[in-house]
Amino acid sequence: MNIFSSIKELLSTLKREHELLTEMFEKRKTLSYKYDFALELVDFDEERIQYLINHLVIRKNGPYLEIDDQFLQFFEMVLEVNEEINISYINENIQNVKQNILYYLQENSENRKYNYLRAVKAAFRKIGLITLRNVVDLKRNVENTFKNEPNYKVKKAKLENLDRKRIDINLLIDQTERLISEEEQTFFRSALDEELKQIIIHTRLQLNDCRHNLIEIQKQVIEYLNQIKYQSGIIEKIRQIKYLKDQFEIRSKTNLIEVFAKNNAVIFEPNPSYQFKLSLNYLQTDDGARKSIEKISKRVNQSVRFDLPIAENISDEYLETQIEEEIQINLEEVKNGFIASGKHLFEFVMGYDFAKEIPFDERVTIYCQLASQYEAVFNVTEKFNAQREIEYAVVYPR
Repeated sequence: MNIFSSIKELLSTLKREHELLTEMFEKRKTLSYKYDFALELVDFDEERIQYLINHLVIRKNGPYLEIDDQFLQFFEMVLEVNEEINISYINENIQNVKQNILYYLQENSENRKYNYLRAVKAAFRKIGLITLRNVVDLKRNVENTFKNEPNYKVKKAKLENLDRKRIDINLLIDQTERLISEEEQTFFRSALDEELKQIIIHTRLQLNDCRHNLIEIQKQVIEYLNQIKYQSGIIEKIRQIKYLKDQFEIRSKTNLIEVFAKNNAVIFEPNPSYQFKLSLNYLQTDDGARKSIEKISKRVNQSVRFDLPIAENISDEYLETQIEEEIQINLEEVKNGFIASGKHLFEFVMGYDFAKEIPFDERVTIYCQLASQYEAVFNVTEKFNAQREIEYAVVYPR
């Protein structure tokens, strides 16, 4: 077994293998992660995987790999996705506070007293944060257990166990409050500075939020347990009725027929059907209606055949060929004529004889098209002229 020699080595290793660790962490709840899958993420370099195994970042179990517990717990705690509720952390920090307070009161050296005071501050910060996370995890576990656990007995046992953890967290919150308010008054009067004061206030606010959330969790657990009890009772009755039905004793040993005869619940009534007609416009334009019609047509065997009416003859007028001519302007031909003309471009375009009548505005457009398309063969000067309130650049052929 090897250990990391420095923080730098640890961080560089995690950075280098971040793709593999990310993939394994996302699939941590699956039963196995194959060694072959990991090889693909490390470019089939087995030494990189062996390096992680030697440094206890991951563990190998036959052909499978999994993240080591200490790193897995670290990732879950930092990312706040831990589902395990561990109240021992809170109790350890409370005991840590008491021990460091005792050391502080018995110490004469100011430097060592400051170290104990700093440890007390860190412990109080951890108490508030860890308690809050445990309450959040507790609430999430209660909801997940009720919604996802299929076995009623296991579901009830899990909820009762979570409720006991709720009680333990509440007791630790009360213990922390007594520690601050009653038990260590001498320490807080002698060592209270501004930072410790702010930490205590913030911790009390966090614990107060936790206490209110625990009350809501208690109500939720009670409601879930009552629902489980009610549902399990219904299931037990259904099982008894099923047993009597299988034994052909349901009529002789129960009054089920009389109960059904007196019950006028809507559930025993046939479902009413209401016929309504859809508009032709909706059927012709809506894609969903078309798909529904196609599905219905596949299910229905249509045995009746309809004779389609024969359309009338098409009029000869619709079959006559009509020709429409349109004159297109050949810019290449205009460009060649301009190069041979010796005039500037605007003057040439205004006087050019096109095959059809071209108004002034369209001739300006043709000038712009020629100037932009054949810029490489034209010489655009810095001289400008104007005509009919239009200012244009004087362009000559190169």
